Amino acid sequence: MRLGTAACAVAGALISLLALRAQAVASPPLPEPGFVGPLSSDVQHLHFKYGPIAIPPGHNLILVGPVTIEKPAYDGYVVGFRPNLVNADGTVPPIEQVHLHHAVWLNLSRRDTTAPNLPGQRFAAAGEEKTYVKLPAGYGYPVKASDVWALNYMVHNETPAPQLVWITYDVDFVPASSPLGRKMIPVQPIWMDVQNGKGYPVFNVYQGSGTNGRFTYPNQAPDAPQLNTWTVDRPGTLVWVGGHLHPGGLWDDLRIQRGRRSLLLFRSKARYFDPNGPVSWDLAMTVSRHAWKIAVKKGDRLQISTTYESRLASWYESMGIMIAFMAPPERGAIDPFHNPKRIPTTGNITHGHLAEASNHGGEATGLPNPASRPGGETVNDSVGISWFRYLPGDLTFDGTLGAPPVFHGGQTIHFYNLDAGDQIFHTITACRDPCTGSTGISYPLANGPVNFDSGDLGYGPTGYTAAANRDSWALPANLPPGTYTFFCRIHPFMRGAFRIVK
Repeated sequence: MRLGTAACAVAGALISLLALRAQAVASPPLPEPGFVGPLSSDVQHLHFKYGPIAIPPGHNLILVGPVTIEKPAYDGYVVGFRPNLVNADGTVPPIEQVHLHHAVWLNLSRRDTTAPNLPGQRFAAAGEEKTYVKLPAGYGYPVKASDVWALNYMVHNETPAPQLVWITYDVDFVPASSPLGRKMIPVQPIWMDVQNGKGYPVFNVYQGSGTNGRFTYPNQAPDAPQLNTWTVDRPGTLVWVGGHLHPGGLWDDLRIQRGRRSLLLFRSKARYFDPNGPVSWDLAMTVSRHAWKIAVKKGDRLQISTTYESRLASWYESMGIMIAFMAPPERGAIDPFHNPKRIPTTGNITHGHLAEASNHGGEATGLPNPASRPGGETVNDSVGISWFRYLPGDLTFDGTLGAPPVFHGGQTIHFYNLDAGDQIFHTITACRDPCTGSTGISYPLANGPVNFDSGDLGYGPTGYTAAANRDSWALPANLPPGTYTFFCRIHPFMRGAFRIVK
């Protein structure tokens, strides 16, 4: 299809913007890692970074850092872990511009506890909720000087310009040779995931699914693979647990099964600071209290589920993960089936509102409601996506390219991602009319009156990316007459519309 001179002008302007941005990010690197707090013989506060990570526009791939990522250089115990994402100057980028979809730290010198087929042991993780891990006093994750760490990460660039960022991680560390280190109790990470073992463990929650505006995965997904259960391989004591989910998520549940009996061990709830409700990354997760010490037996089954709201919007590429730490058997730990009322199933958040989650979006932009605009040209077949524009029908244009293209009822409407060759992913995702508010972490939402979503049009390695591994997608031909608005989940500033007539 031909996109015309207006599209070419947009492409030229964006190329210039990208060139300027590439120069702008050539800033001095972050300071060398080191101690960011006072040292003592007991706990050291170590600051590490991985980067620079150059994120092209539209980047949406899962990558693995080299096996030389920084770590403590001597034997000891990790007792605290705090992740972050920063710019070259150390500031944290707004989430609506650069988004830490996930980061997973692996110890390649150990076998993973719940998915031994993976190349290493998963012991820490982060998304934009950035939960802080602080183990109860006296417990620590053991690290050897010879251990090798790796980082699996996925960072979204939600802008049309290249970005340069670092993933940082602050580690509270007890040297093994210190007086406290000689008394530490080692813990083992127990990674629980509703899609455990998958390279990209995600699922979709559709608006209106589930019951009473809530959808629990995998319980209410009859075709979901049963990957959410782990059989305890040795007796032990669970001493800490926290959850991870995505916008729209309400809580993660960790349950224990022994024979036919099943009990809730902990519910990691999302506390949203967003005034719009549970719709964005402006949240913090609850983690277990220090009194949470659960005795488990060999053969017990741990099971995770995650619950999302389903009344406000659809939620694509969602996750449900909980990381627990297990120590050897201890006297005084709660046997859940002997003393179920003693289990503290609720906890506390690890931080408050984060400054990078402050732009919620949805402010008036002055763009006209596409439903009130005259229809554009009658299109026989398709809409192209080129240089972050839907053509025709992009809502940020004033001319004919911005007028909703007209299709006749019964036509199949094809969308083509012409940026796919540059590894730029795009989606076509329904949003509620007029879908013209300012971009933020809670606007726009996938809340159109008719659900449709193309998936991530683009190409990437199967199983390790959100890519649909195609560059085109067709809307169903049975949509009723009306004006439909949509956006790109990867670049939410992108908005478009089309119109169907009889």
